Amino acid sequence: MATSAKPPTCKQLMTQLKKVGKDSHRRTFIRHGAPEDPNLNWGVPVAELKKFQKQIRKDYELSKQLYATGNADAQYLAGLIADPEKMTRTDLKRWAREACWDMIRTWIVSGVAAESPHAVALGTKWIDSRQERIAMIGWPTLGGYVSITPDEEIDLKLFQRLLDRCVKEIHGERNEVKDAMNSFVMSVGCYVVPLKDKALAAARKIGVVEVDHGDTACKTHVAEAYIMKNETMGRIGRKRKSARC
Repeated sequence: MATSAKPPTCKQLMTQLKKVGKDSHRRTFIRHGAPEDPNLNWGVPVAELKKFQKQIRKDYELSKQLYATGNADAQYLAGLIADPEKMTRTDLKRWAREACWDMIRTWIVSGVAAESPHAVALGTKWIDSRQERIAMIGWPTLGGYVSITPDEEIDLKLFQRLLDRCVKEIHGERNEVKDAMNSFVMSVGCYVVPLKDKALAAARKIGVVEVDHGDTACKTHVAEAYIMKNETMGRIGRKRKSARC
């Protein structure tokens, strides 16, 4: 990586990203749904992306340029260096539409949106989308929001209604949306103390959620067991510093 104090350009970063890509990671990412096109997926390990993040920190314009390339590694890095406070609704909607695979949608777009001033407005809009790839972003956006937001600032009635909706609709939802809703229930149960019992009751009613993860080792947690485990470990209400990872 460049050692100059001057921020790297998008073109420079793309060259550097390609150099640190690993074919083994590329194949793994493809199994999880990443683009097969070698120009759109270089298999850069997240640990390497974090090194670039440490060097750049936040850069709103550069993050948008990287994301617009459509390259999976560049889009992930874009999310890590994005400045959520500067992201507009238009920016976030564009990112949701242009995400090149599901990991970008559920880890990057939702994480940046969760930390933005538009988290609840966009999250509640996205969950109603007829497009699975958009609806699946809404639930982790809302789950990420409660994971970093003080309980006293959360609209508890809204999130109670969303828990009720999960109980009613989850088993009839689309594959990726089911997984996202299940994770949302766990997030509310683990991060929002006033709603822990409500979320636990919802999780108990929901039970096991069947999700097809394809040719991967991924599994869907049983929400009730997950919340109870976190309660046993004394983690209920322990907020995260960031919704991104």
